[in-house]
Amino acid sequence: MPLVVKDTATVARKWSQRAQAAGADYRSGVETTPKDWAGAAAAAEGSYQEGVQAAIGRNAYGKGVRAAGSEKWKSKAREVGAVRYGPGVQAGEAAYVAGVGPVLDTLRGIDAGPRAARGSPQNIERVRRVCDALHRKKVGG
Repeated sequence: MPLVVKDTATVARKWSQRAQAAGADYRSGVETTPKDWAGAAAAAEGSYQEGVQAAIGRNAYGKGVRAAGSEKWKSKAREVGAVRYGPGVQAGEAAYVAGVGPVLDTLRGIDAGPRAARGSPQNIERVRRVCDALHRKKVGG
């Protein structure tokens, strides 16, 4: 005898309605969990690497991109992303400062030397100095 399963539209509607009402429960779960997210995530690094390699092996990335298509990307960016963009940027301001501040400090500390005539090797040297300083900052060397 086949399983009795509700139709997809009913299941999706229920999921959407219940999820919209669950924001406070979500927040409470995050705030009250005794789990160490960072420790557990770090401990799973080997599983992550294994999963990524398996996905690469079955070409999952490209298959997923082709299955979704550009229209899905445009639709979600337009209908969801545009609404969330401003509040997301505002919520991320402190993290942006923490991330970009050290890079800007590095740039402020570079003596690139004087500008020269367009096409001059001196200008390429200025660019190299900036690139080298930013690379050292990134890799800690």
